Amino acid sequence: QVQLMESGGGLVQPGGSLRLSCAASGIIFSINTMGWYRQAPGKERELVATITSGGSTKYAHYLRGRFTISRDDAKGPVYLQMNSLKPEDTAVYYCYARGINSGRGYYGMDNWGKGTLVTVSS
Repeated sequence: QVQLMESGGGLVQPGGSLRLSCAASGIIFSINTMGWYRQAPGKERELVATITSGGSTKYAHYLRGRFTISRDDAKGPVYLQMNSLKPEDTAVYYCYARGINSGRGYYGMDNWGKGTLVTVSS
């Protein structure tokens, strides 16, 4: 099974920045879509941003301008640069991938990492 591994979460002050990263384990030939979702306490999981292997991006409207998603290449990894962080951004951030072509096979369904906690507080 392919596992998605997030890193970069932690405690940051309001107005600060963090950079999250996510990579798939094992031998990866390509990943069609990668991205980030988040789940705040008491709320449902929501889209943050996604990026395709061709570089097309999609953002939650209210996050556009503060968060930037990028990826190295078709294999990944994927990154999320978070600037001007607000307490409302506090959440567990989950890496997402769909269409993984790996040495273990092809995974067309949604794949999720276990999450990394981002806490924005003074």
